[in-house]
Amino acid sequence: MPKRHLLAVLFVLTSAGPLLAHHSFAAEFDNKQPIQVKGVVTKLDWMNPHTWIYVDVTDQAGAIQKWQFETGAPNELVRRGWKMNDLKVGDQVSIEGFQAKKLISNTGVYTGNARSITLPSGLKVFAGSANQIEPQ
Repeated sequence: MPKRHLLAVLFVLTSAGPLLAHHSFAAEFDNKQPIQVKGVVTKLDWMNPHTWIYVDVTDQAGAIQKWQFETGAPNELVRRGWKMNDLKVGDQVSIEGFQAKKLISNTGVYTGNARSITLPSGLKVFAGSANQIEPQ
């Protein structure tokens, strides 16, 4: 095999991994299952390729439901008006989005894709997620 063909094969094999690791919105989330929750932030993972916000939500029976919400990448959030210190552990937030097709993860945590988040200041910011539809 000529050297240039070997290089082309190597390039294809090494660049395909990250593409396969990423998922589409429709593969994981259900756009026919909108959700809105209010809760207290317990953790933030501000990292690529998606930022995750973890929230404790008190249900109607008074039990705590643990939720994790996927948002866009950190640079997408900044472009949509976020500042890194806008949201902290302990903050009360309201999150609108869509629930996962498999709502409860293997760890017993509810999963959703955030569309918009109302910060403690009252500022409503968009989450930069896939399937983003700007809230009314």
